[in-house]
Amino acid sequence: MDSKLDAVHTSGLRIRVGISSCLLGKSVRYDSGHKQNRYITQILCRFFEFVPTCPEVAIGLGVPRPPIRLRGDAENPRAVGVTDSTFDVTDKLDDYARSWGKTARAFSGYILKRGSPSCGMERVKVFDSKGMPSSHGAGIFAKRLMQQIPLMPVEEEGRLTDPVLRENFITRVYVYHRWQRMQLLNLNAGRLVEFHTRHKMLIRAHGEVGYQRLGRLVAEAGTRDIQDLAQEYLHVLMKTIKRPATRKQHSNVLSHLAGYLKRDIDAGDKAELVRVIDDYRLGRVPLVVPITMLKHHFRRCPDPYVGHQFYLQPHPEELQLRNFI
Repeated sequence: MDSKLDAVHTSGLRIRVGISSCLLGKSVRYDSGHKQNRYITQILCRFFEFVPTCPEVAIGLGVPRPPIRLRGDAENPRAVGVTDSTFDVTDKLDDYARSWGKTARAFSGYILKRGSPSCGMERVKVFDSKGMPSSHGAGIFAKRLMQQIPLMPVEEEGRLTDPVLRENFITRVYVYHRWQRMQLLNLNAGRLVEFHTRHKMLIRAHGEVGYQRLGRLVAEAGTRDIQDLAQEYLHVLMKTIKRPATRKQHSNVLSHLAGYLKRDIDAGDKAELVRVIDDYRLGRVPLVVPITMLKHHFRRCPDPYVGHQFYLQPHPEELQLRNFI
């Protein structure tokens, strides 16, 4: 197994993640204010190297400045002034997103400001010609950024208050980062097989269909052009894990992993493990409880395959993400 895939957990390396500047407490909003998010600045900043930008400031708008909003068709709105609709910065925001996208390709994720006409990921109000909110869309900068790098994990800061969405986003960031590191190591069939092998249980927790499809793709390693195969694999992988795992799906994976212990632990330990997994399935305990019990048993009875599964620790334990799901 290639230990370099584990380096991000053990070396203190912070992952590069793009972010809307105002979320870090920078006073760049139209009213000279900010939207500092304490979870981001006090917790995530210990693990992520945030690279901030404010598209509106970057295109030359001052601080303070007249506010803008989306207007027109939800699919192709214009970013115009709230009080002066002839003030249109749509093309400038779009051009900046195209330029910034070249830098953002090196990021492992992106956190955007909810509701922003430039940075909102979704559900941004779009106004009609009478000044009434008529539909919802994505911010001009955010939409172009996501079109340019569609597989990069992207989330809004507001959705990070949901424990399930928070854990899902951060899991995707770490998976995407490990993929980026693997490509830097010179991608080949062997490394693709290893990457898939170590992520099998994590993938399975997010969807059996995606898990089966990825297995078939990996079986083609060595018979297809590796770059074409890798791109198809990454597309299916990120689509699969974007869907949050359910308690039932987690429980199925936990039971599968428990099966590797059937010859190594006694009847009492087996019954306790089954009970704890069932307690999790029924919502009585968080995911960290059965995971901790499995780790305990596998420390006493190591299994090479299970020991290398990222499912057991997809992100640093200090984040405590599985304490709340």
